[in-house]
Amino acid sequence: MTSATIDQKATGYTVRHALCMARASELAYQDEQTIEATAREWGFDRVRHHHTTFRPPFPLEDTQAYTLGGHSMIITSFRGTEPVKLRDWLSDATTPPWPGPGGKGYVHYGFGEALESVWPQVRAAIDAFRDNRQTVWFTGHSLGGALAMLAGARLHFEEPHVTANGVYTFGQPRTCDRQLSKEFNTAFSDRMYRFVNNNDIVPQLPPEPAFHHVSALRYIDAQGALHHTMPLLSGLVDRAQGLTADLLAPASDGVRDHFMAAYVNALEKNQN
Repeated sequence: MTSATIDQKATGYTVRHALCMARASELAYQDEQTIEATAREWGFDRVRHHHTTFRPPFPLEDTQAYTLGGHSMIITSFRGTEPVKLRDWLSDATTPPWPGPGGKGYVHYGFGEALESVWPQVRAAIDAFRDNRQTVWFTGHSLGGALAMLAGARLHFEEPHVTANGVYTFGQPRTCDRQLSKEFNTAFSDRMYRFVNNNDIVPQLPPEPAFHHVSALRYIDAQGALHHTMPLLSGLVDRAQGLTADLLAPASDGVRDHFMAAYVNALEKNQN
């Protein structure tokens, strides 16, 4: 993992800041000691780890995240999980709905319960660290991306006086219904960025029309170039370059493109 000091004064979107958020998402897969050491290298002097266990009606047993506190910035990063572990419950169209934050629509039950299990810890860390009007950021990869998006929505719709300054997700699955997606797009215009790497299979689940994506797509094509949109015709051609019969097979392009390292590598290349 590449370490670099994060610019805690960052506010708007830049590829460099997106790379920093990608590295923060990647860091969520490391052990606590590595997270704490890297936080110090990045200029953050406070760290809290969040870990809860629960038993939803899906093969998901816990939620893990961490929160970094610095002089000018707070980052909460949610850990993801392997795409093969998401297959069954992300593909289940009969999943019961979970009420959306602030009464705005509905979210996938598994995502709703996963965030609920860890939210009190996350919220307490933000309160404890926000002693200098620090900006607040959520990020995550895969399942962690869904939780980061919902954390931003929950903070805004339930406590709008502490609206997150930005939400960056990587390989995020569809998370909510059309109503919450629309409300979120309005509230987080120019503050939400959802990165999708070419044939990454996870953003294609759970199935439409029950679940929808939020907007603000940043698409990485087969050559690693970053785009603000995915044109329909050229996007279909681009995505076809690596397809295999089973996109969730361990060696498939759909899984290879989902790895967090692939997102970090692409954003590093787009720095030039």
